[in-house]
Amino acid sequence: MWKNVCILILIIVLLLTGCSGVPKDAPCIEGVDVEIMTTEGGVEFVRTPDTCFENLPDWPYEPQYVEIDGLRQAYVDVGSGESGETILLLHGQPSWSYLYRKMIPVLEGAGHRVIAMDHLGMGRSDKPIDPDYYAYQGHVDRLEAFIQELELDEAKLTIFVQDWGSLIGLQVVGTHPDWFDRLVVGNGFLPRFQEGTTPFPLPENPRITRNLFHQAILELPAQQEPIDWEKSPPSLGVETDLNYFSLWIDYACNDERFRPEVFVEAHTYYDLTLEEEQAYAAPFPSRIFMGGVRAFPGLINQLPGVTDSGWAGLGEFTNPFLTIWGNNDGGNLGNPVIQQTLIDHIPGSAGWDHVRLPEASHFLQDDQGEEVARRVNEFIEVTSQD
Repeated sequence: MWKNVCILILIIVLLLTGCSGVPKDAPCIEGVDVEIMTTEGGVEFVRTPDTCFENLPDWPYEPQYVEIDGLRQAYVDVGSGESGETILLLHGQPSWSYLYRKMIPVLEGAGHRVIAMDHLGMGRSDKPIDPDYYAYQGHVDRLEAFIQELELDEAKLTIFVQDWGSLIGLQVVGTHPDWFDRLVVGNGFLPRFQEGTTPFPLPENPRITRNLFHQAILELPAQQEPIDWEKSPPSLGVETDLNYFSLWIDYACNDERFRPEVFVEAHTYYDLTLEEEQAYAAPFPSRIFMGGVRAFPGLINQLPGVTDSGWAGLGEFTNPFLTIWGNNDGGNLGNPVIQQTLIDHIPGSAGWDHVRLPEASHFLQDDQGEEVARRVNEFIEVTSQD
């Protein structure tokens, strides 16, 4: 009884305070009239001002762009390539290529060409304003076009994917296996769902669940406690009949308090500095720039019947395949079962040292970027001798 009373009191408090905490616009756009542009196809979009990306810690890279369907896709392209190898790095939600700032120098130092791409609506890529514009197949198509535009399909290409970078990247690997010499996955997967279903229905009482979710995110410690998956599988601490991801879909899309940098901080093992948090916030100085980052989680409900072809192709991928997981990821993708399912399904996994890094969470590239990159370099070196 007392438990129910406490939950009721918490809900009342959250309802009373639910409108507080809406983020202010970033200083880099104060006094600036945001220009709304339109493609020839009628898509309204914005571009984050370059001033928002000035003086980011450990990020000296200048962006390059390729135009796809009238919208610029941003990426960094560094390294001599003297090794003859190219590495494509794909981030997920709600991050951008800044996530790879610790990996890029190590990969570049091994003589590789290193490319880190920003998905549409993220990083320095163009940002269609309407969240409904974004589609899972659209992201897949753009990645295919990006690879072909840069002629990466003709290179000795290793792809590293994580989070939504894996849901997009693995579909492309599965349908174009001949483009990729190696595949590395960190805390990612390619889910399949029965066609015609809605895997993650939205909550019926969103005002309550958004506040519960918001409070739970804020209460996650900056320095995480280690997770023991065998003894005590993690819980976000939100009591609801819905899956955590259903709450995330609704919160990201509809709650004005959602800030990408807060979510990244909550899902790293180590505490981010204020400057690092500001770097993750840089692409999104106000809500008009957040159409893509708001829409991303909900794209999961577009997957039923779509990813079957990619999954089937992965089942025949015999090129070298490695997994490097952050063990302290308490979300859906952190579960050891997910990692093992990929290992069991993809033939190229045989014979490699698949690991779970103890002091790394969902965004393992931030927590253990140098170690992840070292393992990727070693993987490339060993397999290039075959």
